[in-house]
Amino acid sequence: MDVGYLSAFAALAGSAVGGLTTFLATWLNQNKALKAQLLLHDNTRKQELYQSFIGEASKLYIEALTNNTPDHSKIVALYALISQMRIISSQNVISEGEKAARLIMKVYDDPNKTHDELREMRNNFTADPLQTFSDCCRKELKALTIE
Repeated sequence: MDVGYLSAFAALAGSAVGGLTTFLATWLNQNKALKAQLLLHDNTRKQELYQSFIGEASKLYIEALTNNTPDHSKIVALYALISQMRIISSQNVISEGEKAARLIMKVYDDPNKTHDELREMRNNFTADPLQTFSDCCRKELKALTIE
């Protein structure tokens, strides 16, 4: 074999290895960037959903404490948020959301609270039916990390 062919072959092989290495590094970096972007999008989507649920549930809870007639359109909206959670959330978050909704519905059947009773509940921190739900949401969002 001619020495010229050998050096040409070595140069081509070196170029191929260098090009393949560059291609793989770029592909891996883009793959990781895409995963990070998808994770950020998922995290943002969950945060917005949980904020909406907490806002609606809080309004319904105070209404349930002071009124015995539920607004069915608001209750349906709350259950719609739970249904959306079933698509993207963990079972713990869904279960706690359902528990909070059931508690709110139960409170409608209880006697209405007076202003003094509401103040006492606030001062004793007993008026937070969403504490466990919020804790589950925080844990789930914190667990979303780039692998």
